[in-house]
Amino acid sequence: MQRTNERFVERLPLVLDRPVYAYVLTAIFCAAAYVLRIAATPLLPSGYPFVTFFPAVILASFLFGVRPGIFAALLCGIVSWYAFIPPYHHMVLNPAVVVAMLFYTGVVAIDILLIHFMQRANFHLAVERERSRALADNRELLFHELQHRVSNNLQVVAAMLSLQRRHIDHDVARHALDNASERVALVGRISRALYDPSGGGQDMHHFLSMLTADIVDASGRQDVVMTVAAPDGLRLDPNITVPLALVVAESVSNAMEHGLPDRAGNIHVSLENEDSALVLRIVDDGRGVPAQIDETAVQSLGLRIAHALAAQLGGVFTLSPALQGGAVARLELPVQSAR
Repeated sequence: MQRTNERFVERLPLVLDRPVYAYVLTAIFCAAAYVLRIAATPLLPSGYPFVTFFPAVILASFLFGVRPGIFAALLCGIVSWYAFIPPYHHMVLNPAVVVAMLFYTGVVAIDILLIHFMQRANFHLAVERERSRALADNRELLFHELQHRVSNNLQVVAAMLSLQRRHIDHDVARHALDNASERVALVGRISRALYDPSGGGQDMHHFLSMLTADIVDASGRQDVVMTVAAPDGLRLDPNITVPLALVVAESVSNAMEHGLPDRAGNIHVSLENEDSALVLRIVDDGRGVPAQIDETAVQSLGLRIAHALAAQLGGVFTLSPALQGGAVARLELPVQSAR
């Protein structure tokens, strides 16, 4: 309803098919003002000849512009002078009449000028609003195209790494290229999933659900059950979400590769606010890790990446045994980093 009113005001003054219609309607407004003034005569004290004519002038100026407004001012001034200023029906010019007509002229002139300048400002505002809307549409289109190209380029790099792998006989090198290809492809998919020109960020529950399902599908595992828990409506800045998503990807892949390499299992991903921190947990029910694991001595590339990403976010990443068996990967971010 509000937007409809805005669009109506933006179209003022109205441009009718024929200008004569505006003057006819203006004359009708003046006639209605005359009838209303006659009907109000018993209710008004002596004087007030223009009281019902001011609205007619304002309405004509507001709807049809300056010229119909001036026409309404002249017509209403003549009618009020003739019918409601003594001596009635004679239009005698005397000092009192001059003062009254000067007062009337000043008021209607100010009304018409104010309405005119208001409508000009409103017109320019509407033009700027349309220009801003067009710029916003172009920005969204360009952002979408950039995001699409970046994602495609990352997928091309991943495909090139995968092709290069075929020409390498060394098992360690082939495994390294496989990992690099998967990680580059994952960054491309994350970038595509996080597309949001408004900068408002993705709903984290939906995003983590899609991300973990994609990781499991890419692994080809049908025996791993993924569950995700996150506060409803939680949204993070993309600058936070991308590294966090990579930590989730590394932790889930690590859980499937080392915790559940040869059997079915469950992996639970949770994101929640705790005191002054945002805490991400990836819990599996696999083989687990030693109670006194020295993470600095671990040679796993995934763990090193997770630690580097945590440091980038100003947080702390830890890997510890779960109470019921399995392992818990935990990323704790200070609340100011999560905003």
